[in-house]
Amino acid sequence: MPTPAPSATSNTSSDPHIPAPAPRPSGTDGPGPGRRDPWLIAVVLFVGYSIVSVGRYRHLGQRSWDLGIFEQVIRSYAHLQAPIADLKGPGFNILGDHFSPVTALLAPLYRLFPSPVTLLLAQAALFALSAVPVTRAAAGLLGRRRGFALGVAYGLSWGLQQAVDFDFHEICFAVPLIAFSLEALLARRWRAALCWALPLVLVKEDLGLTLAVIAGVVALRARRDSPRAAGYATGVAVFGVVAIAVTLLLVIPGFNTSGAYDYWDKVSESDGGGPLDGIDTKLRTLGWLLIPTSGLLALRSPILLVALPTLGWRFVSGYPAYWGTDWHYSAVLMPVVTLALVDALVILRRSTRAWLRSYVHHLPAAVAAASLALTTSLPLSAVTEGEIYRKPARVSAIERLLAGIPDGASVEANIAPISRLTARCRVFWITNTRGINPDFIALDNSRKRYQDVEAYARALHPDARYAVTGTAYGVVLLKRG
Repeated sequence: MPTPAPSATSNTSSDPHIPAPAPRPSGTDGPGPGRRDPWLIAVVLFVGYSIVSVGRYRHLGQRSWDLGIFEQVIRSYAHLQAPIADLKGPGFNILGDHFSPVTALLAPLYRLFPSPVTLLLAQAALFALSAVPVTRAAAGLLGRRRGFALGVAYGLSWGLQQAVDFDFHEICFAVPLIAFSLEALLARRWRAALCWALPLVLVKEDLGLTLAVIAGVVALRARRDSPRAAGYATGVAVFGVVAIAVTLLLVIPGFNTSGAYDYWDKVSESDGGGPLDGIDTKLRTLGWLLIPTSGLLALRSPILLVALPTLGWRFVSGYPAYWGTDWHYSAVLMPVVTLALVDALVILRRSTRAWLRSYVHHLPAAVAAASLALTTSLPLSAVTEGEIYRKPARVSAIERLLAGIPDGASVEANIAPISRLTARCRVFWITNTRGINPDFIALDNSRKRYQDVEAYARALHPDARYAVTGTAYGVVLLKRG
């Protein structure tokens, strides 16, 4: 199936999207410091990502329930049980929410180190690992210095930084898979490109379409010199489409107690404007995606097509949180746009237009400089601030309060207490115990939302009685009598 890469002088294709392979730049062949650059970047990124992610955890800065949900799921896998996430509802099987069995790979590690920090460090490692194929591909095609610059730009890209700052999410597996797949595609290693992309269907249900587009680009690139590889790629593209259909219509509804895919509602959440809703936000997101990361040159590569499925479901949705640059939603786009830029630079560096050749020559350094400049206002800037390395007295006091809950107890909680309990207790989301009267209720009431927490507990559980057993910096712990 794979075919040897043609020599620099043997390319006869007239297709502008199939660049003539250039001689490998000096500094990238054989042993030497250049071959260590991708791993050096990855190690530094891992340290930075870990500081930001674990620092947020140490400051009790979780912004959603996702870290707790994933810990419940991976904890279940670690004990060879069905992936139950009680935060989604008592006994809720997470495969009825999103199809992400890939998270089971973290179960052995979690069994050894049962803590939400294990998930955060694993995510940091996976994101950092993705810099290796990106840097290696760029250096192999553009030379060591430009490759190093693009590796740094990629590692500091806003999409990865926002994802690191957002607790934990299964897409941390997709990012390196996409990066390794596109690296192989650029090297014309068709089999490897397809094999790296195939596991995407186990990461999240929508990524079947991303697999299909990657396979389509492989088919486009391979059609001249390897028709057999193009045929295999076409088959993989069909598999990707079938996989997403089966997952959305059969697998997820089969595990969901309602017999449906809950996120169809996100597509229909609209005030009537349809895809034009939030057009200003969507255009800003496109600007962030294409300008600081690629100087718009990524538009010149068909590899950018790989970003369309993710952008498509986000922008068609009527759910505003999907449209912008926050959270983790853009992480999977970062290897796509960066390697599309690498591809475009290879295509355009022999342009007959002098201004374009000059732009291509200087763009890697400019993109790296832009990423460094933007980082001053992005999450990684926190590594230069002493506060992130200190656990606040407030957090220590809240942890002492929650330590009074015995292991194995059932607890109803909102966001702040969740991450300190899911490793050792059965934790439900506040108002979603579905008739179960938990042993404890742990509420973050720092904003004084609940004027009388005992009255609120009675409203939640009319058949039980709860009394306050302690408070710490706005967090209130109630015990069932």
